[in-house]
Formats: sequence, structure tokens, C-alpha cells
Amino acid sequence: MDPTVLSYLLAAALGYVLGSCPNGYLVSLARGIDIRQHGSGNIGATNVLRVLGKKWGYLVFALDALKGFAAVRIAFAIGGALILGNTQRDLLGIAGGLACILGHTFPVWLGFRGGKGVATSAGVLLGLMPIAVFSVLAVWLLLFQVTRYVSVASIGAAVALPAFVVAYLHFGMLTGARLLPFSILIAGVVVWRHRSNMQRLLHGKEQRFGQK
Repeated sequence: MDPTVLSYLLAAALGYVLGSCPNGYLVSLARGIDIRQHGSGNIGATNVLRVLGKKWGYLVFALDALKGFAAVRIAFAIGGALILGNTQRDLLGIAGGLACILGHTFPVWLGFRGGKGVATSAGVLLGLMPIAVFSVLAVWLLLFQVTRYVSVASIGAAVALPAFVVAYLHFGMLTGARLLPFSILIAGVVVWRHRSNMQRLLHGKEQRFGQK
């Protein structure tokens, strides 16, 4: 098999395995519960925070972001070992990062029922294009402060991501147009994973942060 093709398969496989590590589920087990049986039933940081408290929610967010960042850096290391050019290296990072996000949202260990991909996507973005993280974080914080809905903040930040990438490419703050379709994919995955939240928002049943 061609070494370049093999490198993509390896980056994607390692990214998926990393992403499939169900941190929220494991942390909840360590605390004596199965998080899937509490709150919204989601294994992500938001549900862990609501059920177990801020300390554990922040820990899960950090761990989920870390695996996204690690997937990209491992892919870069594979590219470096094969002495690939910058374009191929970036594409390897994209492959590893996207596979990690998919592993988080569809983990093989939990019957393909995982989190919503926000924290893991943030980690992937930090590895690929750090400048975008600060922009989408600003959008997230603004929407959260205004609405107190974590879901609205997450959806809004995801939708804003491709627009920021277009602006950064236009002004030369990012290089590589290949990052644009990737940002659209990330936004699509995050929005799609929040479809149940959008239904609850439409019916006035979504819980605001801190609401019991």
C-alpha cells in the first residue's frame, strides 16, 4: 500500500479510537453512576456538569478537548515521520481530527451513542487553527450570557466557524482553503447533534443553564 494512503488510514484510525474514549461515561462511573441514566442521558460535559457538578463537568470538557487536540498532533507527527509537505500534513491533521470528532459522537464502545462534539471540536480546532478557537469562544460566551442556553451558544458558535474561516483566509490570517470545507463539516456535525435541543427550544422545553 502507498505510504501516503497508509498514513491517512492510520491517522483516521487513531483519531477515531481516541475520540471513542467516553470520558464523561468513565468519570461518571468513577463517581458511582452511569451518566446515561441521568439528566439528558448524554455523556458530554454539559450533562456531567448538571448531574455531578462543575468540577466534574469542566474535567470532562478538558479531557474531551484534549483528545481532539491529541488526534491532530498525532496526525502531524505521522506526516513529519513520512516527511510530507505542509498540504499533506494539514490534510492528515484534518483526517485525524474529523475521525476523532466522529469517534466522540459515535463511540464504538457505547453502541455509537456519544456526545455532541463541542469540546472535541474545540480541541481539534486548537490543533489545526488556534486563531479560530478564540473567535468561536467569543461567540459562544456572548450567546450564553444573553440566552443562558448552552445549546444555543454551541449551535451559534458552530455556525459562525465557517464565516470566521472565510474572513481569516481572505485577510491572510489563515492559509489553506482546505480548512473551509473542514470547518463546514464541523459545524454540520455539531448542529446535527443538537437537533433534539432545537426541537426542545421550538417547544419551549429546553432548560437554561442552572435551571432545575
